[in-house]
Amino acid sequence: MSKRTVRDLDVKGKKVLVRVDFNVPHSGDVITDDNRIVAALPTINYLLEKGAKVILFSHLGKVDHKDPEKTASDKAKNNMAPVAARLQEYLPNAKVTFVDATRGEKLEAAVNELTEGNVVVMQNTRYEKGESKNDADLAAYWASLADVYVSDAFGSVHRAHASTVGVADVLPNAVGFLIEKELEFLGNAVEHPVRPFVAILGGAKVADKLKVIDNLLEKCDTLIIGGGMAYTFLKAKGLEVGESLVDLEKVEYCGEMIKKAEDLGKKLLLPVDTVVADSFPNPIDAEIEIKTVAVEAIPADMQGLDIGEKTAELFAEEVKKAKTVVWNGPMGVFENPQLAKGTNAIAAALAKTDGTTIIGGGDSAAAIKQLGYADKVSHVSTGGGASLEFLEGNGLPGVDVINEK
Repeated sequence: MSKRTVRDLDVKGKKVLVRVDFNVPHSGDVITDDNRIVAALPTINYLLEKGAKVILFSHLGKVDHKDPEKTASDKAKNNMAPVAARLQEYLPNAKVTFVDATRGEKLEAAVNELTEGNVVVMQNTRYEKGESKNDADLAAYWASLADVYVSDAFGSVHRAHASTVGVADVLPNAVGFLIEKELEFLGNAVEHPVRPFVAILGGAKVADKLKVIDNLLEKCDTLIIGGGMAYTFLKAKGLEVGESLVDLEKVEYCGEMIKKAEDLGKKLLLPVDTVVADSFPNPIDAEIEIKTVAVEAIPADMQGLDIGEKTAELFAEEVKKAKTVVWNGPMGVFENPQLAKGTNAIAAALAKTDGTTIIGGGDSAAAIKQLGYADKVSHVSTGGGASLEFLEGNGLPGVDVINEK
């Protein structure tokens, strides 16, 4: 799959509509993490340097369209104005104009007045009820604003929305540098890995990773399972796991995956010890009483909340031998300093690995940044849901719609 990229477009003097991922964490008007804005800059700067008139649109948060009162408060909470202001700080040589509209005269006037090397940022795409329904009229309207469409919101391409799929159906299109990089790293890791290939899956729920486990077992050499989902696997092996998180409906499935690994001659590593407590910390970063026990000796009235030291060593040794590593999901409740040691150990092992190391987005990306290892790995994905879909072997609607070279 070789998608057309921005390099293949002639954008001089053209209006280029770019779907970016500006869905940044924020508190009121304060942006608490602008990584996604920074990630979009290479594509934006390239287009500006080539003399394009750049129109940016993105979603921000969620907007409930069922209850008018909730709709109004969601819109107020997820206004794109502070994002445009932050973008202006990163683009000192361009004028960034924010338009508080997703359609209409005000937006059309701003687009018509746009000159080469400058930017219009429109209001949150989710202000429009038809965005998440891939409404054809909405997509056609947005497409009418521009000459060319560029898709660069990897965090959103697993959704078939008007801004990710509908517009691309209408306009000449290409992917930006961010999506190109994501496809290159994730695609090569899954389809053409340098071996040994180790996949690490964590997080709370087995149900979220069913297809990922199945698909990766066929691709990788070693699959490491940690986090809350490990206890359902341990239960499938006949162990008692106390009050630990278990998805009883998925115990049989986990048993099938253990057998599949054996049949394929793949190594499946599960925790050998675990950090337990009487209850889940509340608030999540509260100090609690913990102890480490073997997985065969989890007390009936306690629950596992992180991998233990022996497990961390076992997993780290496997990671250090790898030439390709993909990691998606933390090893424990990493938001709590007492329960972050397992996740920290995996992050440290990845940082020392002499191979390609890829962090699937979401919690594992947050963890690797929080622990200060983001610059020590090959690639941190910007899309949690999208990278999971990719690891499942599924197509991504917002990528599939883009023309081949």
